[in-house]
Amino acid sequence: MDKFFKLTENGTTIRTEILAGVTTFLTMSYILFVNPSVLSQTGMDLEAVLIATALSAAIGTLLIGLLANYPFAQAPGMGLNAFFTFTVVFGLGYTWQQGLAIVFLSGILFLILTVTGLRAMIIEAIPKNLKFAIAPGIGLFIALIGLNNAGLIQVNQGPIISIILDSDPLIKDDLINKISNAPSQIIQFGKLSNPAVLLAALSMLILTVFMVYKVKGAMIWSVLLTTIIGIPMGVTQIPDSYDVSALSLAPTAFQMDFGGLFSVGPGESFASVLLTVFLVIMSFTLVDLLDTLGTLLGTASKGDMLDEEGNLPRMNKALFADATATTVGAVLGTSSVTTYIESSAGIVEGGRTGLAAITTAILFLLGIFLAPIAGVVPVAATSPILIMVGLLMMDGVRKLDFSSMEAMIPAFVMIILMPFTYSIANGIAFGLLFYVFIEILRGRGRSIHPILVILVILFLLKYIAI
Repeated sequence: MDKFFKLTENGTTIRTEILAGVTTFLTMSYILFVNPSVLSQTGMDLEAVLIATALSAAIGTLLIGLLANYPFAQAPGMGLNAFFTFTVVFGLGYTWQQGLAIVFLSGILFLILTVTGLRAMIIEAIPKNLKFAIAPGIGLFIALIGLNNAGLIQVNQGPIISIILDSDPLIKDDLINKISNAPSQIIQFGKLSNPAVLLAALSMLILTVFMVYKVKGAMIWSVLLTTIIGIPMGVTQIPDSYDVSALSLAPTAFQMDFGGLFSVGPGESFASVLLTVFLVIMSFTLVDLLDTLGTLLGTASKGDMLDEEGNLPRMNKALFADATATTVGAVLGTSSVTTYIESSAGIVEGGRTGLAAITTAILFLLGIFLAPIAGVVPVAATSPILIMVGLLMMDGVRKLDFSSMEAMIPAFVMIILMPFTYSIANGIAFGLLFYVFIEILRGRGRSIHPILVILVILFLLKYIAI
């Protein structure tokens, strides 16, 4: 084991690596509850999604440990599952089966980009300031989802202003009545008199205490404690019995719908359908690629794993594991898999090799047996996790260049449009569009990377066609 994982060479021991792997699992095990909670809103079976989450996390983490010999852990990404649910399914109208097909294709694309080296070209094409803006934008988007799901805020349609000429008087009177009774605010604070909303507020306070005092596994302990508190409040519903033998992946495994994904509806052309699918796949791939690279480099720096030039040795092997896990995850029934920033918790504990990752992977496999209790956990317990993850992703703001409007406008557009349009893809697209527009406006059009030009043209075609 010492020879395979190079324990002595990395200045670590078996005991240290196992403890580091356990620490990493505790800090990110909340995903076993939160990911099913997010994806099940599309109609996916909650217990099957939990099993798919555990298996894909175990596979991705195991591959990183065995192929790259790093202590990084993987699981379905928080921003990516929100993109799957709220943009791909709710926003674009795809079924979750078609969404899984998109995730599968994005995984294949990620594999191709990794093997051919094209990923480096895409990363180089995107301006540094916009790379840093992606994570904060996703953070705000996730936080908005968490606040809304928890009931801590209420998103309303707002007052409707309309002029009706020569219409049926009954319809006109009904519309006027609706306008007069419509909320005056687009977003309102939730009602704490509602037990579920009150429990969510308590959960946020509990999580805050745990995070401030740096309790290991703060998120999972917060979920468990909130679930228990919710029992006397009538929010947590305890079923009469559990049947572990009935656990099955069947409701989500091998459910990818490629035929429906590329089907042409009334008033559509095949070219339009193909373009939309391609852009969604590219959005998944781009977000996953940037998120994974940022996480790998950020966590590796804490363990002094980077070389003199600031690069991570065996980076392609880690990316290959990520892409493979995403592809397998889609087959099993979950959204894109990515490397988790929580891996830094295990690195801080001394984890330096793949043995720590393998330990985390084994614990994820054991997590499959938590599937029967996944439905017990109320939304009030998991929603604050989304809010806190959103906060952690805001860390990228401090890296932004505030020295010029030319740099800040595209970054601001990217960050603000993600939550306000309820779409990660829209934020990325318009951030890049504004960047290219400003560069052309300032007479620097020739300096724009050709790949970026191609992406912007595709985005324009998408918004013009749809």
